[in-house]
Amino acid sequence: MPRPLRVAIVGAGPAGIYAADALLKSEVAADPGVSIDLFERMPAPFGLIRYGVAPDHPRIKGIVTALHQVLDKPQIRLFGNVDYPTDVSLDDLRDFYDAVIFSTGAMADRALSIPGIELDGSYGAADFVSWYDGHPDVPRTWPLEAEKVAVLGVGNVALDVARVLAKTADELLPTEIPQNVYDGLKANKALEIHVFGRRGPAQAKFSPMELRELDHSPNIEVIVDPEDIDYDAGSIETRRGNKQADMVAKTLENWAIRDVGDRPHKLFLHFFESPAEILGEDGKVVGLRTERTALDGTGNVKGTGEFKDWDVTAVYRAVGYLSEKLPKLPWDLGSGTVPDEGGRVIEEGGTHLQSTYVTGWIRRGPVGLIGHTKGDANETVSHLLADHAEGRLHTPASPAPEAVDAFLAERGVRYTTWEGWHRLDAAERALGEPQGRERVKIVEREDMLRESGA
Repeated sequence: MPRPLRVAIVGAGPAGIYAADALLKSEVAADPGVSIDLFERMPAPFGLIRYGVAPDHPRIKGIVTALHQVLDKPQIRLFGNVDYPTDVSLDDLRDFYDAVIFSTGAMADRALSIPGIELDGSYGAADFVSWYDGHPDVPRTWPLEAEKVAVLGVGNVALDVARVLAKTADELLPTEIPQNVYDGLKANKALEIHVFGRRGPAQAKFSPMELRELDHSPNIEVIVDPEDIDYDAGSIETRRGNKQADMVAKTLENWAIRDVGDRPHKLFLHFFESPAEILGEDGKVVGLRTERTALDGTGNVKGTGEFKDWDVTAVYRAVGYLSEKLPKLPWDLGSGTVPDEGGRVIEEGGTHLQSTYVTGWIRRGPVGLIGHTKGDANETVSHLLADHAEGRLHTPASPAPEAVDAFLAERGVRYTTWEGWHRLDAAERALGEPQGRERVKIVEREDMLRESGA
């Protein structure tokens, strides 16, 4: 009797769970069936939704409900707190599975090569996001001494960082932020946040809803300089062909022509300012130098040679996430991705690394919204199933599911399960209940493991 197709997915964020869903919806799932194990280095699933989305975005976190329905399926098992490659290697996985899909995402900051980037007070946005999202592997405190702060970048992560810095701790208290984050934000001295983009309003990467949400806070006065509202032929073409870009530009135009109000925290959105240098004294940030840019007709910009110094004492770079290199897999250093064709991992020389696939940001870089990973997963899984149908997958030595449990037990790996997530979820909700909050996130890894019953 033919056995189910055995697939390991490394990374239990949206990309990995969407891949599992695509496998479950395939014809193979009906006959002879699929058996999927998700390996996640965190004790809890959901990846970037739990540790990368700002806590005041419950709408996006609502995606968890749909992901829950996938993980509830009996063909799927979750192994949390299992690290690739420390706890389980690619060779190990090959012993147990017909195919392996990597969906490990991106959590590090992309580098920005300007003088002064190493100064005390210069931070990566991803590190700050991990702190306010209660990631167990980062420090429990964050220095929030600066009254004037710069944020470099015009994407949604830059908006999240700017908004969290500009809001009050009490505004964020109804969310799931843990106590240490609330205490840290309570001590935040920031009164002015300056967000810098080197191109114009038509080239900003904000999503319209995220941008408009900035203006909903009773404590944040959003300010746009009318001189920064400028378009060339390329910009006009972008607005005509991209509804999102047009909506963003209209919102910025409306803010530029209104009178400045009296909300206590000022959030400035600057365009046509390219970061040139972070200024320092005694090893600490004392300012930011930018070069004014101008549109070149195509929507791109060129430097004007005109520089300006900004009085800030902290700088956050939000210029993109970067994936970590995965051992045993080929790597494109420039893009920070695994080389692939349609999700098939491609080795140097152009051959497919047998039975090995990628999906999500580790495949195409940190671009697009969470929902965009669904199409990515569908394509990867379609090629995996084609390889299966044509006999191109390798045959594992120990395909029985219990062989994985025995292996992890022998290694002494303390892992969490899907049932364990339900226990952790209940514990976090119980923490929030006395305060009328949906949940309070548990931060310490040991506490997460204990509540999960690991």
